[in-house]
Amino acid sequence: MTEAILEPDLPIIDPHHHLWDLRPMLPMFEQPYHRFLETLVPVAHYTFDQFNAEVAGGGHNVIASVYMECGAFYNAAYGEEKKTVGEVEFVNGVAAQSASGLYGDARLCAGIVGHADLTLGSAAGEVLDALQAASHRFRGIRHQGAWDADPEVLGPPFHAPAELYRDATFREGFAELGKRGMSFDAWILEPQLPDVIDLARAFPDTPICLDHCGTPLGNASYSGKLEERFDIWRDNIRELGKCENVVVKLGGLAMHNCDMPAKGPAAGIGSEELVPMWKPYIETCIEAFGPKRAMFESNYPVDRWGATYPVLWNTFKRITSGASADEKAALYAGNAASFYRIEEVLA
Repeated sequence: MTEAILEPDLPIIDPHHHLWDLRPMLPMFEQPYHRFLETLVPVAHYTFDQFNAEVAGGGHNVIASVYMECGAFYNAAYGEEKKTVGEVEFVNGVAAQSASGLYGDARLCAGIVGHADLTLGSAAGEVLDALQAASHRFRGIRHQGAWDADPEVLGPPFHAPAELYRDATFREGFAELGKRGMSFDAWILEPQLPDVIDLARAFPDTPICLDHCGTPLGNASYSGKLEERFDIWRDNIRELGKCENVVVKLGGLAMHNCDMPAKGPAAGIGSEELVPMWKPYIETCIEAFGPKRAMFESNYPVDRWGATYPVLWNTFKRITSGASADEKAALYAGNAASFYRIEEVLA
């Protein structure tokens, strides 16, 4: 899908993308009943060159990005608990490659969100220290808690334990973030939003980012239920928005789980078609959190399922066409720079 780029000069910090090489892992995902594999195959190899090409050739003014953990490039030599340090080390090298300026003006991976297993309890502190030592770009972690009783909603390999964010040992590990001034990214599914609300209230001084608008569901046993469950989602988003330590990422709606659109990957759907699907969710989030606690994200390459990189950002820009210049500056770059402490990329 090719379309004219809207507001091409608007500075963007993409605060949520991944890099990975899943080719050796694809056989474990081969379950014909699930379209998760269809999502992965076209982007099984997605590292600096692939993402940089999206940014450089997309026509939008992406000035920087934040890397989001995805279980990639772990180093088993560090042992089971600290193998995740390998991911941060790898991405720090990518960030240095981008910072050289030889590959374009954007500063990719200017901030890095890694992973530590918080179910280690207080012992997670040692892992957090190792992650911090691996890169001055490290900002915090994501420990995803996505779970549903229907295994087809997620597909392999993402099932976390039910009610993980309420677990006492997990919260013991979570407390280690606050001691170090680190942030937390929360990925859950829409029915789990009360778990994030409870976590945010229990740790009001720890910065938390809700990923993907809370992941509304429209696939598997939730097929056809987006409209039915919208009010439930909206009420929980409004309640979470009352927690001043929480921000929200506006995106992730092109994932296959959301069914917005139902067909993919990069199905050739334009931004004008995507706007009515995404607008109710994005506008509700901005209303609940305010323009100073929300940020647009690509969630690439996962959201390639439903939108090309240029079309995705065009869709966001259509939705915010009535926003002020200050609001756009915050939603597209300023809030991400502040939350992930990469203000230098705005200079």
